[in-house]
Amino acid sequence: MVAYSFKPRFVEPIGTGAKRQTIRADRKRHARPGEQLQLYTGMRTKQCKLIGRATCIGVDLVMLNFADHGVARINGIVLFSDAAMQKFARSDGFASWADMRDFWRDNHPGVEVFEGVLIRWGDIA
Repeated sequence: MVAYSFKPRFVEPIGTGAKRQTIRADRKRHARPGEQLQLYTGMRTKQCKLIGRATCIGVDLVMLNFADHGVARINGIVLFSDAAMQKFARSDGFASWADMRDFWRDNHPGVEVFEGVLIRWGDIA
C-alpha cells in the first residue's frame, strides 16, 4: 500500500471524485497499477487524516511547462488544445489551467518546467 499526502484544498475534490490524479516528483517507489492507495491530508502531523482509499489505475510520465501559456505532456503526448489543458487541470483538482499554474508558481517558485509522474486512481472507498 502506498500513501500520498495532500494539501487541505484538495480534500473536497478528492472526496467528491473530482480529483482522481496527483502529480509527483520521481522517487524510488511510487504506486503501481492495481495497488491500493491511501490518500491523506496532513501526514506526519497531529492533524493527519485519511481522506480515503482507492486503487491505482495508472502511472504515466508527465512534463509540465508553466512558462507563458503552458504545456503539458503525458507519456510523450502533448496536450495542445485549451480544452485538453483545462480538463487536465480540473482532473487534478483545480478550477482551470491558470489556477493550476498559479498554485505551481506559489508552491514551487522559480521552477517553470517539471518532469515527474502522474498517478491516477479509481473511485474512493
